[in-house]
Amino acid sequence: MMISRRQWMAGGAALATTLAAGPLVAKGLKPKPVGLQLYTVRELFSKDPMGTLETVAKIGYREVEYGGGGYDKMDHAALRKTMDRLGLKSPSLHIGYDALSSDFAGAVKMAKTLGADTVILPYMTAEQRNAESWKAAIANFSRWAEQLKKSGLDFAYHNHDFEFTTKPDGRSLYDTLLADTDPALVKLELDLFWAVAAGEDPKAIIKRNPGRIYAYHVKDRTADGKMTSVGKGVIDFADIFTLNGTAGVKHFYVENDQSPAPYLPDIQTSFATLSRLRA
Repeated sequence: MMISRRQWMAGGAALATTLAAGPLVAKGLKPKPVGLQLYTVRELFSKDPMGTLETVAKIGYREVEYGGGGYDKMDHAALRKTMDRLGLKSPSLHIGYDALSSDFAGAVKMAKTLGADTVILPYMTAEQRNAESWKAAIANFSRWAEQLKKSGLDFAYHNHDFEFTTKPDGRSLYDTLLADTDPALVKLELDLFWAVAAGEDPKAIIKRNPGRIYAYHVKDRTADGKMTSVGKGVIDFADIFTLNGTAGVKHFYVENDQSPAPYLPDIQTSFATLSRLRA
């Protein structure tokens, strides 16, 4: 079949437009919503939770992940009503180890009221980072994951840097977690900043754990190691995100533990950048 020069040029222009629009259009994929871990704006949220949710929604976020700011003591039904009005969803929330240990039923109720499908364990204290305590904690992770599954919820673990750098008996806490839990039950929320801070390659972690990555925490890192808005640091998120299909990642949460006041410029910048990058 002969193709005229005009047709060839038109086709080339169309291809250029598609590529310029990014891989989402080229692949025909629907981009996943950009979420916010509310710990980033905890100072605002603790004082005015409903107003903060309204502001977050106006920026363009469509998902929030609860964590900090005293959310666990608030009226969860009222929070859910506000989210529903604003078109926000909370697929997951952070619940601490002690809270899961002392009031598991309350944690399940809170998660379901807020509309979550996954409970994330966000942090482990220094006292729990030795071989014996970590082994006991991992046993609880597995037990909780099984119990949550019966309630229609999933379980995931969120990393910092210490899981990679602390190595009782020569094996990192993270490697022990991966080896001693069922990938079908204990999922991962991969904090990309903290993985890089620990000297790890996020792509290597993803390749080792295909289909196990429930969500990313997306925050950038400056050359001297400080947290910053997504796009203002040196982490190559576009490269990491080429493995989203391998990871099986469902959610992209902006987080900045050290977001500077007044907080909103930081999450606006991160939203704009991540909106262009996620898939």
